Formats: sequence, C-alpha cells, structure tokens
Amino acid sequence: MHVAALSLTDFRSYAGVEIELEPGATAFIGPNGQGKTNLVEALGYVATHASHRVATDAPLVRHGAQRAVIRTVVIRDDRRALIELEINPGRANRARVNRSPVPRPRDALGLLRTVLFAPEDLALVKGDPSERRRFLDELLVARTPRFAAVRADYDRALKQRNALLRTAAATRAGRRRGSRRQDDEAAFASAGAGDVLTTLEIWDSHLVRHGSELTAARVELVETLRPLVAKAYATLAPSSGAADLEYRASDEEVLSTDVPSLGTDRDACAERLRSALAHVRQTELERGMTLVGPHRDDLLLRLGELPARGYASHGESWSFALALRLAAYELLRSDGGDPVLILDDVFAELDGQRRRRLAEIVAPAEQVLITAAVPDDVPGEFAGTRFTVSEGSVTRVR
Repeated sequence: MHVAALSLTDFRSYAGVEIELEPGATAFIGPNGQGKTNLVEALGYVATHASHRVATDAPLVRHGAQRAVIRTVVIRDDRRALIELEINPGRANRARVNRSPVPRPRDALGLLRTVLFAPEDLALVKGDPSERRRFLDELLVARTPRFAAVRADYDRALKQRNALLRTAAATRAGRRRGSRRQDDEAAFASAGAGDVLTTLEIWDSHLVRHGSELTAARVELVETLRPLVAKAYATLAPSSGAADLEYRASDEEVLSTDVPSLGTDRDACAERLRSALAHVRQTELERGMTLVGPHRDDLLLRLGELPARGYASHGESWSFALALRLAAYELLRSDGGDPVLILDDVFAELDGQRRRRLAEIVAPAEQVLITAAVPDDVPGEFAGTRFTVSEGSVTRVR
C-alpha cells in the first residue's frame, strides 16, 4: 500500500497544496513551524479520522475558512482509490470514495492504513490511560473497520447513561436537602425516580452489549501484541529489561472471585461488566457517572517487574513507545500489505544507537514518509525523494 497523491484545501496552514508521492522513502524537510507535520497529520487523519496532535477538529481548519478538505489517492494491490474527507467543525463531516458519497465518514476507514511515529507517542508510556486506550482502539479499527461502529455505539450508550446518572444524582441531592433519609436506591425509587432507574437498566444493557465486544477485542489484541512488543523493544534497547503488556479492566477492584476471569470470550466479558455495574450502582447514583467499563480500562506497560510509567528512563520510555508502534506495524503487515509508515520528527528525539536500529527495522517498508528539521536528521537508509517545506510551500528537490 502507498499514497500516490495528497491534496489539501484549507487544512491547517495550507490554503491549497498538491503533492505527488511515490513508493519508498520520502522526506519533508524544513524548519519548525513551516507545515511539515501538517502534511503527514492529514494522512493520519484519513486513516483514523483523528489527529495525533489535537483532540477536536476545529484546529484542523485554516483560520478564516469554514471547512477543510483532504484528498488522497491510495494504491493497494494495483487498485486505486480516491478518498476525500470534508472536515466541518460543529457539523457532520462528510466523505467520498472514488467521487461517490458514503453514508458515514467511517465507511471510508480501512482504505488507508498508517502507522505514525511522533514525539507525542511518549504519552503512550508517560501519559494518561486514555492515550493507551486510543492506541488499542485505533489499531482495532485499522485491522477491522467495523470496530469504529462498535466504539461509536459504546460511546453513545455511555453518554446517555452518564446523562441519566447526572439526573439521578441531582434528584438525590435535592431530596436529601428536604429529608435526611434519602440514602439508598429503594428510597430513591419510592421518591418518584423509579422511571430513571428503569431507563438506566435499558442503557445498562446497551453498555454491556457494546462494552463487552470492545473489551474482548482489546484483550485479544493485547495478547497478540505482547510478543511483538517484546521483540521490538529487545531490538531497540537490548540492554534494558524485558517489555511486557497487560490489559487491566476497571472492574477488577469491585468484583468478587466468582465472576469469569478477563479474557477474549464476549459472553464472559458481558457477565463481568454486568456484575460490576450492579456492584457500583449505589456509588454511580451518588456521583452521577459510569465508574466501570472499557472507557476506564488501562493498558499496563512493564519493564521487567516494574511499571514503565514512573520508573522507565526517558530513553527507555521512548524505546517502549517505539516498540508499541513497531508491533502495530508488524501486526498490520501480517494481515496483508504494508501500512504506510509515517515518522514525524522522530529521529531528532533519538540517540544515535536507537536511530540506527529504528531505521534498519523500517527501511524495507513499501512507503515511509519522514519529516525533519534538517537533512542530517534523516538517516542514510532513507535516501529517496525529498521535499523542502517553507512558509506553506512544498517543493520537490530535483
């Protein structure tokens, strides 16, 4: 798989730009702040419908414009696909494939698969659990695009359930101001909020159905990634401890031993989540939020016997983050076809040894796109096409 063309309209700093690309290595070189990362960010957005730099779409639209458009031509097994995404902050985004509209933008997912390395990846090791959950979910969607719908359905159920719990919490607080005895679910229901509890049970079922499917898939993915991460880390940092992964469910602290252990069976995951929701029901009604489920799970990263977060050095943390991305790359390759590798200002962050090892691993990829501030930051293994990027202008070096 490779990208043959990229066109941007009102995306980030670009009023308009068109670039033709080829297989092999391509480097975009220029000082910081000139728009290099904007180019590869656009390709990452086509692949995941999210930015690796910001959480919302609004910053992706050029100042003063109403929308941004990304067009890219992707070639896979001699088949050519034109993907067009229209980004409309505050409104629904739109997508077309080969000039035909698709019902939902997520229907275009899977046509371009990328693995993106960036300085922000350090948050996979040092950041909040949300960063690691996002890593797992984006990889799930890249391998099996239907999981975009599963995740969207879970998020919708979670949003509705949280809204209901906030209503319940506010009602309980109001009743308590008038009576000191509103301290259990039965009293809450008899006080006139039984309809809230009935509706809550309905959203419980939606949350369990979609949440158990997402959890089972994540657990299976982690088990598949474990040996790949260990191998990649050993290559990048052979003198450090062994890298390992573990999926940690948010229900572990509240469940008794008579529930199914965490695994890849969807029915068992559903039973666990259902039991956990029953266990924390009283606390959820008081706090007004959903306290267990895949939205609160974590991916634990270990070096030897210690958690990487808080114990790993800066270099070890970088190696672990790179190992996660390399494992994702190997997994997608094993599914059939090389994903496009994007290395966004990564080599400047690495010492010489890690730089050489990473270059040796990824150089054989079908297409590698690199951004760098200066030519010397691009290893010799990537002697391919080069573009200079300056003040919004992208020029091929002849």
